[in-house]
Amino acid sequence: MSEKSILFESDDGYATITLNRPERLNSFTAAMHAELREALARVRGDKTVRALLLTGSGRGFCAGQDLEERNVAAGAAPDLGATIAENCNPLVLGLRELPIPVVCAVNGVAAGAGANVALACDIVLAARSASFIQAFSKIGLIPDCGGTYFLPRLVGDARARALTMLGERLTAEQAAAWGMIWKCVDDAELMSTARDLARQLARGPTRAMAGIKKALDATAANSLGAQLDLERDLQRELGRSEDYREGVTAFKEKRQPQFKGR
Repeated sequence: MSEKSILFESDDGYATITLNRPERLNSFTAAMHAELREALARVRGDKTVRALLLTGSGRGFCAGQDLEERNVAAGAAPDLGATIAENCNPLVLGLRELPIPVVCAVNGVAAGAGANVALACDIVLAARSASFIQAFSKIGLIPDCGGTYFLPRLVGDARARALTMLGERLTAEQAAAWGMIWKCVDDAELMSTARDLARQLARGPTRAMAGIKKALDATAANSLGAQLDLERDLQRELGRSEDYREGVTAFKEKRQPQFKGR
């Protein structure tokens, strides 16, 4: 049994969080959630970290909730809502609200909560052998960890209903074809591609990346007028940044910009 539920490392401007319960396909436990909260707080507090890469160890990304922690004996009435409020929702919001880009490298099965935590990230890459399964209906539940929010927006209502009600396995290639994830790559290339992408994002204009995330997250609830106002306000703020001045100067000087995230 692994001593740590996650591994954390930081190098070259980005941090990597690796789910580390390979013997259980990196399924979530309360201890893992606690370690993830600490890791995300560490990322938020470190200004040298300008991108985050999330992946899993072993042959799977995350099989969802570890059901060994669930008491479903006769007469038991577990409060799943409390578990979601304490663990799942803070994780999804923590990933979504990070003011830096979050890359997810899905290296195997992503089932249940594992699938939806992946979808909460900004850019999702998956190995060709990976798959996504909305397994909740198999045990009498609805999707959580944002599944009912992300799926209709990514693949449309008809596909979201079928995926969640039938609980069928979706290949990485099909997920990419449907626009559910960014890209499907060969297994041997997954981590090198993901690290290159995290490194590229970490060298980018961090404040602009945060603004992009904020604007895109707001668009579903905004009218066109409200979205235009938000774009105006964000652009005003970013136009005063060092990164904007550097970007324009580099363009005029025909060189690569050296962004600092300021």
